[in-house]
Amino acid sequence: MKSKILDAVGISAAVLCLIHCVVFPLLMIIPLGISHNPYIDLAFLIIGAVVVYRVTKNIASSWLKLLFWSSIILISISVLADLIFEIHIPLIYVGAAGLITGHIINFRNHKH
Repeated sequence: MKSKILDAVGISAAVLCLIHCVVFPLLMIIPLGISHNPYIDLAFLIIGAVVVYRVTKNIASSWLKLLFWSSIILISISVLADLIFEIHIPLIYVGAAGLITGHIINFRNHKH
């Protein structure tokens, strides 16, 4: 039951992250006076890493663990590049999609 809740939190956070990453650049076109804050991406990364750590402790499938952790690594590379070099790398989209996919697969594998 606890893992199902973690999967639901993980799916929600990854979807919100993906929406943020897709919609925010479109909002920057409109002159609203807002700017990109990479610390929001870092917050999504921390939430995602904590959830992935807790979920993967109880997963037997090694390929699913690989999917989760490779997605976190892709997001980490993108966020760190943005924080350090102020360069936006689109790996964050692939990582968020990987997290969403991994959580959906893990959620469906639970015994109901």
